[in-house]
Amino acid sequence: MVSAPHAWTQPPAQAAADEDFYVPPAPLPPAPPGAIMRAQPASLMFSAPGQPGVVPAISTRMMYLSNDTHDAPTAVTGTYLQPMLPWTGPGDRPLVAYAVGTQGQGDQCAPSKLLPQLVRYQPPFDVIAEYDVLALYSLLSRGMAVVVTDYHGLGTPEMHDFLNRRAQSYAVLDSARAAEQLPNNGLGPRPPVIVYGYSQGGMASAGAAELQPSYAPELNMRGAYIGGPVVDPEYFIGFNEGQPSLSGAVGFTLNGIAADYPETRPELDAELNDAGKALLSDAANKCAIAVSIDNPQRQTAQFTSSGQPLTTVIDRSPALSQAFADQRIGGGTPAAPVLIASAKNDEGAPYAPIRDVAAAWCSRGVPVQIDANSQLPPISGVVGTHDLAFFPSLAASQMWLTDRLAAAPAASNCAALP
Repeated sequence: MVSAPHAWTQPPAQAAADEDFYVPPAPLPPAPPGAIMRAQPASLMFSAPGQPGVVPAISTRMMYLSNDTHDAPTAVTGTYLQPMLPWTGPGDRPLVAYAVGTQGQGDQCAPSKLLPQLVRYQPPFDVIAEYDVLALYSLLSRGMAVVVTDYHGLGTPEMHDFLNRRAQSYAVLDSARAAEQLPNNGLGPRPPVIVYGYSQGGMASAGAAELQPSYAPELNMRGAYIGGPVVDPEYFIGFNEGQPSLSGAVGFTLNGIAADYPETRPELDAELNDAGKALLSDAANKCAIAVSIDNPQRQTAQFTSSGQPLTTVIDRSPALSQAFADQRIGGGTPAAPVLIASAKNDEGAPYAPIRDVAAAWCSRGVPVQIDANSQLPPISGVVGTHDLAFFPSLAASQMWLTDRLAAAPAASNCAALP
C-alpha cells in the first residue's frame, strides 16, 4: 500500500455534496504537484459508489494539485479506476493516464461527472455522452489501472483552457502522480505508466510525453499513444473554416486564451463582433455537442469586427500570435516510444502538421511509429472522419502499449514516414 501524502483527506462520501467536492480549498495546501487534497468513492455506470458495475472497476474521485500554464499551483479533479480483473502481463500492474477527447467548457462536462451516468442532459438543450468509455472499458478489461483527469478548469471554478499545451499536459502527468499516492490502489511502488489520448486527449498525451522528462521524471514512463492530435491550434482553426464542429472549438479556445493570457483580452474585445462575443459566452457554459449545434457551418469571419478570418486577426496581433504559438506541439522531446494514429483525410485534426511533429521527434532520436489511416474517406459533419478514425485505432493502440509493457523493441517508421 502507498501511504497518503500529508495534504490528502478523505471526507465521507455522504458528507460532501457533489458540487462542494469541486470547490478547491483556499488557500491551496503547500504541497507538490500530484498531491491529493481530497478523495471519495464514486459511482460508475449502473453501480453504487465504490462498487463495480458494468465497467469492471472500482472508482475513486479525487482532487489533486497541478500547475497552470504559467506554472502556478492549481486544483484539478479526476477519477481513478481500479480494475477488478487481474493483470496477466509481465511485471507490476500498469497505470494508464488517460486524456479524454473534447468534452466542452461547462463544468457539467467534466469526465468525473459523466462517468457515473454516461449521458448527461442539462436544460434547455445541452447534452453530452462520455464516448471515451469504450477505450476505458478495453483498458480495464486487460487489467490495467486507469486514471482520468478532468483537465484544468473543467469541473472546478476556473475557466477550462481548451487546447492549452502546458495546463492539460500537467493535468495528465499529475493525475498519474496522484493515482500512485492513493491508498490501496492495487499498484506497485513504481508502476509502469502509459499516457493515452485521442483528439484533445491526443494533444494532451503528446504534450505530456514532451514535458515528462523535465516535469515528472520520476514517473516510470513506458510510452505514449497519441491519437488524432491537434498539434497547432491556430492551424487547426484555419484548416477547419466552415466545418460544422469548428464554432465550439473556436469559442472554447479563445475563452482559454483570454483566461490564461490577460494581455489578449482587450484585443479580443476589439476584434470580435457581437456574434463572436456571444459565441464565447455560449461556449463557456456548455458541452461540445450543444455549441456545435447552436453554431453550425460558420466561417470565423462571421465572428470578427473586420470581417476577416480569425487566423488573420491572430497573425497581426503580437499578443495573440505568441499565445497561440505557446500551444504548439513539437518543441520538446519525449523520452519514451510514441505511437501516433491519424487519418490522412481527418477533417478535424489535420494530418500534415501531425507528420511534421513526428518528423521533428524522429530527428531527435525518438522511436516514433505513425499509423496513417488512408482508408477512411473525407467526411464532415457532427460525426466526421476524425470521429470515425477513433475506432480502428483502439485495438492497434492497445496491442502497441501491451508490447511496451513487455519491453518489446519499439517499432519505428521514422526512416519512411507515411
